[in-house]
Amino acid sequence: MLGTIANATTILIGSITGSTLKKGIGERYKTIMMDSMGLAATALGINSIVGAMPNSRYHVLFIVSLALGGLIGTRLSLDTAFARAVSKISRGSDLAQGLSTAILLFCAGTLSILGPMQSALQGDNTYLYTNAILDGITSIVLSSTFGIGIALAALVLFCWQGAIYLLAGLIQPFITDALMTEISLVGGILILASGLGILGIKEIKTLNLLPALLVPPIAVTILSALGI
Repeated sequence: MLGTIANATTILIGSITGSTLKKGIGERYKTIMMDSMGLAATALGINSIVGAMPNSRYHVLFIVSLALGGLIGTRLSLDTAFARAVSKISRGSDLAQGLSTAILLFCAGTLSILGPMQSALQGDNTYLYTNAILDGITSIVLSSTFGIGIALAALVLFCWQGAIYLLAGLIQPFITDALMTEISLVGGILILASGLGILGIKEIKTLNLLPALLVPPIAVTILSALGI
């Protein structure tokens, strides 16, 4: 768990650093920082989509995943529940958007999924240390825009990676290249959606789409068992 602790710690340090910088940033600079973060999230999402889509074996699975995930998330009103929880921490309406973007960026990446498995099964924390550096830098930018509340993403990441670490032996046979491709594709689309929201291009309830990430593991496992 040392790599996961390091990863969560860098997010905490980055969030504190970024939020401290925010106090001395004028409004026009905060605006350009938000635009920069929106462009960065959009670029990361597009990069993930472009990298994964050509390798996808199930070309319509991401569409089915988004549709089913959106229906489930909307039925559960995940965005409303999340916004209500965040409102207790901050009066700023932007924090919910920033925190949801942070959680996607920190948890939906390949390094954040394979890292805990590599750590648990091989004792190698290379992926997690690499991810820690990337997340630390990202958290500085996010918190300088959205505030110290971004630090909550460290707790989510710790629970996410901790669960994968503890279950590594059981889930390893199911983490195939095909599955990682489908997860990266859906995750990239969700990150892109967050970027569009930050830029004010299209407000998408990304949180309601989060269950879409659960569809590929189930679908790929069933299709693989059927030899498809």
